[in-house]
Amino acid sequence: MRRWMPLIYVFAVWMGANGPALALEFTADQITKIDGRTHKAFIYYRDQMWRIEHHSMGPVNVSIVRKDKQVVWMLLSRMKHFKTVPYSAEQDLRVTESLEGEVSRQEIGSEVREGHPTKLYEVTTKQGERVEQYYQWVATDIHFPMKLARKDGSWIVEYQHVKLRAVSDYLFNLPVNFQPLREFDKPTPAEPEDKM
Repeated sequence: MRRWMPLIYVFAVWMGANGPALALEFTADQITKIDGRTHKAFIYYRDQMWRIEHHSMGPVNVSIVRKDKQVVWMLLSRMKHFKTVPYSAEQDLRVTESLEGEVSRQEIGSEVREGHPTKLYEVTTKQGERVEQYYQWVATDIHFPMKLARKDGSWIVEYQHVKLRAVSDYLFNLPVNFQPLREFDKPTPAEPEDKM
């Protein structure tokens, strides 16, 4: 039996490396800069769903994206209401090492970000006829993109305090005491004309 132990160990390690991948679950601070404006949020993420707790002032405090249900719930916490809007692929967080439509990737450097060793890549993507270039910093220890920036600097998203850990189901469901938001901008029905 002893001579089989190393073989069993190698097989178990190989199966672990080639078996089904675990779902990505994490929490992090997200800092987004678009055309010089900064937006901060806290993210709870699981593969098909994520919760964004916005730090900016505005009516929507929390957005819950349910890719599995093809909806986004925008919570208006002060009013205890929510608005449902359709999910769009443009709302996806770019939290994988490869980018959608990626056609080339070149390593151009390395540095330490948030205590994680990272590799800096120049990445080119193509969506239809549109070609875009990015810089991407990928943490090599946790295989997570810590920062992604358009090469022209017009758009940057950065993750800080990333913690890979299980995230509770209740974060991705509507709060029980919230009601659907009534449409304020619905046209009023036309009044019947008085017949004289």
